[in-house]
Amino acid sequence: MTKGNSTKITDELYAYMLAHNPPLDAVQRELVETTYARLPEHAGMQSAEEQGPLLAFLVRLTGARHIVEVGTFTGFSALAMAQALPADGRLIACDVSEEWTAYGREAWQKAGVADRIDLRIAPALDTLRAMPEEPHIDFAYLDADKGNYIAYWEELVPRLRPGGVITTDNVLFHGRVTDPDATGAAKAIQEFNDHVSADARMDSVLLTVSDGLTLSRKR
Repeated sequence: MTKGNSTKITDELYAYMLAHNPPLDAVQRELVETTYARLPEHAGMQSAEEQGPLLAFLVRLTGARHIVEVGTFTGFSALAMAQALPADGRLIACDVSEEWTAYGREAWQKAGVADRIDLRIAPALDTLRAMPEEPHIDFAYLDADKGNYIAYWEELVPRLRPGGVITTDNVLFHGRVTDPDATGAAKAIQEFNDHVSADARMDSVLLTVSDGLTLSRKR
């Protein structure tokens, strides 16, 4: 078996990678720094810095005009994706926290993309189930409570257009997915990964980006 993990991501390599990726703009950088300064105990929930440019790249690559985000936190990922949308594109952001998403609202306004983002404060399953059932979503980003990942997936996939993409975060769950005795969120991610691998409606690849990222394209 060929081993592909011979390059260990040191701090130096991580910094090198960031230096050779598109830099965060001033609004994105301010939002990231504000999140860590004001919400230090929860800042780990924010998508990794390199995921902002990656999500924007994927939005442009797929030509997405209709995006759904499940789990917005302080709005960094929504900001990056909305900036990559055409002017008439729309992003529905699902979250349950007015407090945390308030940081995002401010940043979206500063960046001039607030009119592209429809923030819906409600349980995400309720929001998803209220959407039209026909395939209409071009791109989805899943990064919310891990116990509901399969339920979110099952609401998103039928609404995804052929060729549409779902990007799912935290699929390695801090390395705990290899634990045979995993419980809680780690166990939920194990079950989600197995569910995605077996889903004949989608083509999926699991990548070692940040805490693990799965890209899934509807057949």
